[in-house]
Amino acid sequence: MPDPNFDAPLFIKEIHQTNVDTVATPYFYNDAGSPTYLAQPPAGVVPLMPATTDPAMAIGAEHVVADVLGVKPTPPYGIETQLGFAAEEVYFEPLWATRTVAAAFGITLVEPGQAVMLSSPVVELQQIEYEYGVFAGHWSPYQGTGNTLLSVVCSDLEHHNFPHVFASTDPTQPLVISVGRYWPKLGKIRLADLWVPQGSALYVPPKPASDRLEYIDLHNNRNSARACWGNIRQNSIVTHTLLQNEHGFFYWYWNAIATAHGRPVDIG
Repeated sequence: MPDPNFDAPLFIKEIHQTNVDTVATPYFYNDAGSPTYLAQPPAGVVPLMPATTDPAMAIGAEHVVADVLGVKPTPPYGIETQLGFAAEEVYFEPLWATRTVAAAFGITLVEPGQAVMLSSPVVELQQIEYEYGVFAGHWSPYQGTGNTLLSVVCSDLEHHNFPHVFASTDPTQPLVISVGRYWPKLGKIRLADLWVPQGSALYVPPKPASDRLEYIDLHNNRNSARACWGNIRQNSIVTHTLLQNEHGFFYWYWNAIATAHGRPVDIG
């Protein structure tokens, strides 16, 4: 007879952390797939211009935000906003992270051999090598379910006033980053999963809160290992993330309706 208990699934494991001084080393350089921070880009490398997009630009699955169900301050960590979607299921369109697709969510794709200058009001950030389990998204910090492994994944997106770099460094699988563009006054949101090819990275600049914004660009990386679904031998990935590991202030946007995800039609 087999053991009556399954092995505990991996959630998220921190492997290694290094500090990044954004004043001394303000350039992110994708060194053949290895995320590196430099005082100046290498000779002959012209830094990318960070993505700029039209507020009307719309990519991803559109959903109606019928209402804001609640706003909950959670000091000192941030503010939770519960959105009311007019849907029975919330679909995140799977898309390969091309330069145009990433820009539709205010994100810059940085391919091997390319560099971008960081914008950061925070001097000291951390680059952390993580291992994400395929079930990491099956957890909710909002619904009072504790550390229970859930049968559904809720919508869980954020923005904040420090930059991210999400580097696709797993040797066999791409990285998956969930994103959204939300138009509060129009009551609509566009949702997608960006599949980042191995060796590429996404630069997400600081996105502070403002009542004057026509739209809010959002992201979340808890579903980083989604590419492992259907792979019986691999149920986690390794990735590197630049972030403010302590004392960050977050704006979270979430909805409890079950989400649906898939694979991009074309191979990246």
